[in-house]
Amino acid sequence: MITLELFPVTAEDRPFLQQLYASTRWHEVALAGLATEQAEAFLTMQFNAQSQHYRQHYPRAQCDRVVCDGVSVGRLYVDRSADDIRIVDIALLPEHRERGIGTRLLQPILAEARQVGVSVSLHVDKQNSARQWYRRLGFVTVEDRGIYDFMRYRAVDPVSFSP
Repeated sequence: MITLELFPVTAEDRPFLQQLYASTRWHEVALAGLATEQAEAFLTMQFNAQSQHYRQHYPRAQCDRVVCDGVSVGRLYVDRSADDIRIVDIALLPEHRERGIGTRLLQPILAEARQVGVSVSLHVDKQNSARQWYRRLGFVTVEDRGIYDFMRYRAVDPVSFSP
């Protein structure tokens, strides 16, 4: 069985996080036909813009580096409010996807939502194959937001639920 650990993101994690970001977007940049140096510069610019956006819009988010069996494999950014747990970002390096890691990361968050009676929400690119995975976990699309779907997992309030 694999061991998963979460470590708060630090400044020293930046090179890994930038590499992770690039791994999630490389296929899109490859379609543009950019030279490698141009693609890397573009991805760095996009990573910086995303990081700034997250800091601005989710200043209280818990930002963790995901470590599997001692190796950094991803990131998980979660923002909690009184009525919702927002999955700001969940990303894994390609070689660590489809191994159950993402499910193991989200299960405790979904359990937390059920325990306190709040929803869990996220945005997902309509072209992202993870949409099906989110559906299997119980998320439903609640709003079309252009290139993204806004999805929500509605936890049942354990106090008021009756079969």
